[in-house]
Order: sequence, then structure tokens, then C-alpha cells
Amino acid sequence: MRPHFPHRRKRRTQRIVLIPILELRSQYQQVKTEIDSAVSAVLADGQFINGPNVCELEQEIAQYVGVAHAVALNSGTDALHLALRAMGIGPGDEVITSPFSFIATTEAIGIVGAKPIFADIDRDSFTIDPPSVEAVITPRTRAIIPVHLYGAAAPMRELNAIANRYRLAIVEDCAQAIGAELDRKRVGSFGVGCFSFFPSKNLGAYGDGGMLTTDDPQLAARVRSLRAHGGRRKYYHEELGVNSRLDEIQAAILRVKLRHLDRWIEMRRHHARGYSRQFESDAGVRAPREGTGMRHVFHQYTVRLQEQERDRVQRELLDAGVQTAVYYPVPLHRQIVHAPLGYAEGDFPQAEAAAREVLSLPIFPELSDAQRDHVARSLIRAIARQAAACAS
Repeated sequence: MRPHFPHRRKRRTQRIVLIPILELRSQYQQVKTEIDSAVSAVLADGQFINGPNVCELEQEIAQYVGVAHAVALNSGTDALHLALRAMGIGPGDEVITSPFSFIATTEAIGIVGAKPIFADIDRDSFTIDPPSVEAVITPRTRAIIPVHLYGAAAPMRELNAIANRYRLAIVEDCAQAIGAELDRKRVGSFGVGCFSFFPSKNLGAYGDGGMLTTDDPQLAARVRSLRAHGGRRKYYHEELGVNSRLDEIQAAILRVKLRHLDRWIEMRRHHARGYSRQFESDAGVRAPREGTGMRHVFHQYTVRLQEQERDRVQRELLDAGVQTAVYYPVPLHRQIVHAPLGYAEGDFPQAEAAAREVLSLPIFPELSDAQRDHVARSLIRAIARQAAACAS
């Protein structure tokens, strides 16, 4: 007779993620010697705030982006916020941006007291649609914040033309797109560039960090003052600022990783091409497209699926050991925090459709070809099963 264990619970079968959407430990192992040496040098030097690595990183990022000035900050959010503040944008002003982005984009607008105004996105690129931007310009509009989403440059030719026509500022949200190009010009050099070094970014620190890029020396000087409590000299304060400095240790880490960035980007692009080849003949997967004159850096490889299939496919992929993510499930105009703006469901149909249909697949430089192919085959099988079920 089988023994009875009244207090024993049935063990649940756990899903094992074999392929994560992002894996940072293997990247560290690649550059461990360089990183450890750089951090040890900072610790030995004992200068942890506004040290030589911060200064060197600013110069190196400015050169990489192709601008005259770069200002290191403690986050990409602060880069956006301080860019707007340094331009004098505040209460009563309007700033046009995309509803399909992370909250930091509109958070920065709200911090300075301005009002975010949304314009819909392009269906293929997920970036802001220039005709939609022009349609919402008013006498109160002061700036446009295009978001270079997923690592693809926004349509800066058209947006710069609109900005020039209406005398508006351009503040680029480059959080996901360092190294991306349009017509051989890097993002962050079309207007005022705002970068994030959050650990998951293509150039990620081991903590928070950000950078502002510009060709305007006066804007750079103002942001430098604002980041240091509103003073150009210690203990002499001209206005109320913030504490938004990049730590010396993070700057040292980023300097090491910057030397490897273009190689890592090419590995991302290699995997993107591999994915796209497998999805070419599959009508159920809409793969991302690289526009003319563009260098997409594939911070995310994001496909579109049928709305009614997306969540089920995501669950099936997890069962197959593949982690995926939805960036972003709720457009900004439908977020509770923005309810006072008065937008409603249906106001931005392309952004709303994207929120229901997008799925980001694993993509990082250390991903193997075999892992990538497993992801692609698993996705194709999941869609085929649904098609067969519908047919029967």
C-alpha cells in the first residue's frame, strides 16, 4: 500500500528560461579584466565625484556622437528634464512627443511644468509620425521630443524641417539608440541628445547614468550648472538646481564599454538579420525594417503579431524556454498619470495597435546563433499551431 503524506504538496512544474531577453553576466566576463582594472584605479585614486573619468567620458561621447559638447548626468530622465529647463521651457508651454515610449519622456516634460502633447506613430517604424506632429502644433508649442525607439532613428529630416518652419527646439530621446545613424549622422547630433546608461541599454553602466549632447556651448554650460545645484563654482549658487552627477566609477566602466560598443552593435545587427531571414516567408510575423540611410542598433528586436495571438504566443514561447517582453503594454496617453490631459481610447490608433501587437525577442551581443534560431523556430511553431487550430 502506498504511504500517505497528508502534508506533502504536489510540486509544481516550473518553467525554465533557457534564453533570456537580456543577459549581462557574460558581457562582463568578456571585459572583466578591463572593468576590474578601471574600477580599481578609481578606488585607489579616491576621487569619486567629477573625476578625470567623467571628463574623459564626456569628451569621448561628444566625439562618438559628433557634437561639440557632452554633459554627464545621473540618468537619461535628467538629461531630458535638464535639456528642457535649460531651454527655458516651463508652465504654459507645450512639448510634442510620442505616446509610445517609456514614461520618462513625458515625466521630464511634467517636471518642468510644461504640457505633453501627443502625436501618433508610424506603423512600420514605431517612431513619431511627422504629419501628426505638424497637425498638433499651436502657438504654445516650444519643442518636439522624437523618441528613437528600439534603436531606430526617428524621421529627423522631416522633423527638423518642421522644427525650422515653426522655430521649435528638438530634444532627442536617445535612451535606446546610442550609435544609431540616419544619413551617416548619429542620433544625438540632430538636436539636443539625451542618452541613458541604464544597465540594460546597449551602452549600459552598472547603475544609473545619463548624458546630454549638444553643439550649443551656452546650453551645455547651463546644464553643467543645473546638475551641480545651480552653481558654476562650488558654494556659489545662481539658481535652484539639482544633484545630477555621474559617479566616477560608472564613468570608468562606461569608458571601457564604449571601446567595445560598435562591435557589440554589429553583433546585434547580425542577430537581427538572422531573425529577419527566418521570418521572411512567415505571414504571421511582421519583422522590423531598417529604413533607407539608417543604421538600426537593435536595442530591441520587436516583431508585430496578430492582436489576438500576441499574449498566447508569449506564453508558448516561455514554455519553450524563451523569455520575451512587451515594450510597451499601455501607451502614455492611456496612463493614469496622464488622465488629466483628457485623451481617450482611439485618439492615437497606431500607438494603441502597437501596444496590443508588439513582442520583443531576445537580442544581445552574446546570444548564440543556435539560441537565436531556437527563438525564431519556436515563434514560427507557435503561430503555426494557432493557424492550424483556427483552420480546424
